[in-house]
Amino acid sequence: MRTRDRLVIWIAIGLVLLSVVWALRDLRVSSPAPTQPTILALTPEMMSLVTGDEPLVEILTRPGCPVCHIIPGIPGATGQVGPPLVLGTTGPQRLNDPGYRGQAKTVHEYIVESVLEPQRFVVRGYPEKAMPTWYGSKLSALALEKIASYLERQTEGSSAP
Repeated sequence: MRTRDRLVIWIAIGLVLLSVVWALRDLRVSSPAPTQPTILALTPEMMSLVTGDEPLVEILTRPGCPVCHIIPGIPGATGQVGPPLVLGTTGPQRLNDPGYRGQAKTVHEYIVESVLEPQRFVVRGYPEKAMPTWYGSKLSALALEKIASYLERQTEGSSAP
């Protein structure tokens, strides 16, 4: 092999090594510095108000339902902002109301829909947007199921759970 060929090979090897070193330098410079591990913290907005494992009275009172609604069998549930929750009586009437635009076919489905999408149907005589839209995200599925099961059995004159 001639000296000139050896020189070209060494220059080529040198250029390759220089490129590798340069590339590694860019990686080191552009890599973020090591950081402390991320610690996830639960914040109040991430937590359900109720899990559904609580007693029924607590499932209905912890989210604040009695503040706005009359609910048979629930102590202190004497609110006047929202309609009385006697859905065993009023549920079928609401489903048949000409102003009802929801998707529910049963009173149970109507109750769930009313919590998840409260503006879908606002009972005549009560203020629009009074029911918080965030309730659906703050109740577990089990809690919502228990609420609907209880409320669909309540009729005018009911007094016990």
